[in-house]
Amino acid sequence: MISLLRRTLKMAVLTAFALSLAVPAFAQPSGKVIIFHAGSLSVPFKAIEDKFEKAHPGIDILREAGGSTKMARMISELGKPADIMASADFTVIDKNLVPKFANNNIRFASNQLVLCYTDKSRYADEITADNWYEILQRKDVVWGHSEPNIDPCGYRSVMVLQLAEKFYGKPGLYEKLLANRPKKNIRPKSVELISMLESGNMDYAWEYLSVAVQHGLKYVKLDDHINLGNYKFDPFYAQAKVKVTGKKPGEFITRTGKSCTYGITLLNDAPNREAATLFMDYLLDPEGGLKILRDMGQPPFAPARVSSEEMVKALPASLQKRVEVRN
Repeated sequence: MISLLRRTLKMAVLTAFALSLAVPAFAQPSGKVIIFHAGSLSVPFKAIEDKFEKAHPGIDILREAGGSTKMARMISELGKPADIMASADFTVIDKNLVPKFANNNIRFASNQLVLCYTDKSRYADEITADNWYEILQRKDVVWGHSEPNIDPCGYRSVMVLQLAEKFYGKPGLYEKLLANRPKKNIRPKSVELISMLESGNMDYAWEYLSVAVQHGLKYVKLDDHINLGNYKFDPFYAQAKVKVTGKKPGEFITRTGKSCTYGITLLNDAPNREAATLFMDYLLDPEGGLKILRDMGQPPFAPARVSSEEMVKALPASLQKRVEVRN
């Protein structure tokens, strides 16, 4: 009897072992997730990365920040591998990545332009929302913005100047402002301007409100007619138009003024799609990544938005619950 029991137990152990080989244990997503994103998302995405990796220690988030247009072109023109691309202007994804490189474009946050400065800035004790455009025309004032050809904050900064001329009813204001901004004051990325402000090498710089909050900068908050932060003023914003370089040398496209809306996409050929989807799910969670954005001065869309039911269906099932169809 004992011998029979031993044989039965041995067979049961062998059977269990064989089954374990035939049916592998469930494995959590792991490995590297490559994210290209707008420079203005650097601080909140670092916080989101830290929280996410703590919950998923097997996943390593690798981020590269830069001008949104430049980041998109690294994928579409240089063939750089990436799982996720997040842009400060959702239309950059539409223009550069959809449909060949991505079948989705999720609008997840908004922003607005502000004029940043520090205590070191000339006329810091004088500047207001009513006289900022007069101070930027003074010859001893150094101010700048990012490169419009590679960074949405750059062409949006120029749009603000165009809209100011119309809103304040001052013909020629736009050209007068640009006349006091030499080309050397145009930097590749808007976040580069922060160090120039802090060192005293620049008096004023155009940035997103979220960036100003995250870096503890002083700033002039502008009227909704010109700050590109209120979608209700999109018809007024549309009067601003900026010509920037296109995909090919010698090609140009015109950017039209619109409220600041950030977009993110899970790329078609994501090398680690499973882990990238898990990150996107956390990012779009109202109590996860979207809360971090809100706490850092960047209003999120909760739920996030897509343009059609077809785009909802194109998303992984776990992300479909995070979005709504809204134009």
